Amino acid sequence: MEKGQGTTSLGGVWGGSPKKENVNRFMTNVTTNQTVAFHTLGCKVNQYDTQAMRERFERAGYTTVGFEETADVYVVNTCTVTGTGDKKSMQAVRRCHRKNPAADIVVTGCLAQRAADELTMPGVRLIIGTQRRGEIVELLASAREQDVALIAVESLRQAPFEHLTVHAHEGHTRATMKIQEGCDRWCTYCIIPSVRGPIRSRPLNEIREEAQSLAKAGFAEVVLTGIHLTSYGRELKNGTTLLDAIKAVHEVAGIERIRIGSLEPVIVTKEFVDGIAQLDKVCHQFHLALQSGSDTVLARMRRRYTSGEFLAACAMLREAFEDCALTTDVMTGFPGETEEEFAQTRATCQAAGFSRMHVFPYSERAGTKAAEMPGSVPRHVREERARALIALGHGMEKAALESRVGKKEAVLIEELDADGNGVGYTGGYLRVHVPGGEPGEIAQVHITGIVGAELTGELM
Repeated sequence: MEKGQGTTSLGGVWGGSPKKENVNRFMTNVTTNQTVAFHTLGCKVNQYDTQAMRERFERAGYTTVGFEETADVYVVNTCTVTGTGDKKSMQAVRRCHRKNPAADIVVTGCLAQRAADELTMPGVRLIIGTQRRGEIVELLASAREQDVALIAVESLRQAPFEHLTVHAHEGHTRATMKIQEGCDRWCTYCIIPSVRGPIRSRPLNEIREEAQSLAKAGFAEVVLTGIHLTSYGRELKNGTTLLDAIKAVHEVAGIERIRIGSLEPVIVTKEFVDGIAQLDKVCHQFHLALQSGSDTVLARMRRRYTSGEFLAACAMLREAFEDCALTTDVMTGFPGETEEEFAQTRATCQAAGFSRMHVFPYSERAGTKAAEMPGSVPRHVREERARALIALGHGMEKAALESRVGKKEAVLIEELDADGNGVGYTGGYLRVHVPGGEPGEIAQVHITGIVGAELTGELM
């Protein structure tokens, strides 16, 4: 690490964890005029966590600068979902050290939780995992005061919900709110339960309070996100569900649109759909994670639903909402995937009629059951199948765009394009160019046509 006299391991995985009061004694050295830069890899949950850490640094007197600028402190929020995530995370840490060899680098997130010892790289002052982000400034001050490099990675076995909060999302017109943490589904290909811990749900009063804060800051749209959003409230065992969390945000004046993050198809019940139908602020775009359209592959993945049940969920949502837009994630080349099973996945995707698909080839993750399964699919076959599904997805996306031409859409204007037109998204998350649209407004737009993969429209 090349910091001070050595490395001190503080986390529950490597040794005794410091008490918060012992860390807080370094607060006298926290206030600073230094600069800090952030780099986030991975999902919207990571984006939320980064914003929460940014606000903590800024409250301590740090000035945030762009990641490409020279900074006194760099924070890299890592991803480990795939091997590519690992590689990009490592590259980001090395880039920080090259830009400013004197800077202190803080590495956090999922890769830090899984493989802290692999991140003891030149320039790294502090490694924390997926807990203790709320103490990041104090932990960094502690490491500096002691002139050592610290590993402060906690065991997640009994981890509580970490009460991070955000008040703004610089440069954005929509705000992301994390309301759930952890996963206990243990899909055979997924490393996430081991790096995010068990399911934990954010209290409804905290959800409501943060929504109020974001509305006061001028955000019209809130995106609700979590590691396994479908599980929200399950561990509380008091009947609280995701629908209750959505209602808590819906009650907040000033929040005009609510977008729901990735869901499992099992959440699509009559009760859930009827509940959403009564909440006019909820966008009718639903991201249902498919992963595979083959029942035999789904069973090997331990996904807990069949392709028929998935398509039934899609049909229920389409019947309830005329403007329903369905998006998904699909994996190709899972161990043992045959040509017939891939054909089944392709057929399921066609039947679902997605407006957008995120397609990716399977990536082995050490420590998962799938990594030990026989029948590894050659890399070039995984990628070839991914390209085929991506092409299918482009065709379905074009059909989704065509279906909106001539319709009226509420569009959240987020920016101006090179020609000065407003650019934003419909409730179905389709991108629209609107002459005269102003960033921050939700405009009523008549959709007039398609240019490339985007819609054009006129203000009504």
